[in-house]
Amino acid sequence: MGPHHDVVAQAGKQGWAARICSGVKNFAYSGGEEKVCTKTMMRHWLFSAVGVLVLMPLGAIAQTAPAMTTVQDRKAAVPNLSPTAYDLDVQPVPPAPRYDFSLPAVEPLPPQPAYIQEPPVWLEIKLSKRRVTVYRGNAVLKSYPIAVGKPGWETPVGTYSVRQMFRNPTWVHPLKQGIEIPGGDPENPLGKFWIGFWTDGKNWIGFHGTPNPGSVGQAASHGCVRMFNKDIEELFKKVSLGTAVKVVK
Repeated sequence: MGPHHDVVAQAGKQGWAARICSGVKNFAYSGGEEKVCTKTMMRHWLFSAVGVLVLMPLGAIAQTAPAMTTVQDRKAAVPNLSPTAYDLDVQPVPPAPRYDFSLPAVEPLPPQPAYIQEPPVWLEIKLSKRRVTVYRGNAVLKSYPIAVGKPGWETPVGTYSVRQMFRNPTWVHPLKQGIEIPGGDPENPLGKFWIGFWTDGKNWIGFHGTPNPGSVGQAASHGCVRMFNKDIEELFKKVSLGTAVKVVK
């Protein structure tokens, strides 16, 4: 039998120490085999003892140290770290509290009428009738008597719009330059209100009051539309710049 079998044969005599030495292949079992085996066995004991001394305290620490799973645990264990050092993982968001309550009954609002834009106001002058009628859409609001242009100074037919609105206008003579009557003068032919709707770039035609109420209902003006002073004041409140003015025969 070879040297390896001799080592195995000695295992029964040497016990577990001999079995450690038998792991060395081709071991020359001679006079120094017991000394070599003893050294190997002592190294094994030494490493085992060191491992026990190191691992036992670590195991005890692992068993006794509290699990620091929240930011508060980390702050309590290591209080001097920067704020971001505690945020080692994402903490679960706690569920929102649930409240059992009911809202008071609310009466529904009554149905609101739909907003309807009113049709615009517009004026129609009928020269043959000597009247001006105020309309809102197709509905007649009011009609007033008027004076219109006399022959040679006829009020122009057509569709226009209000372009001027003045209180106490100044009257300028249409034929003689330099003749004016200031607004507010009792002799002012325009009265206290002016609503202009036509111009040729030099002369103007419009609604106005008059100090001569007897001319209303006649073809007596230089193209303008004369009205009683109380009527022109009322009309002045019903129209605005841009109001349509239609003149028909």
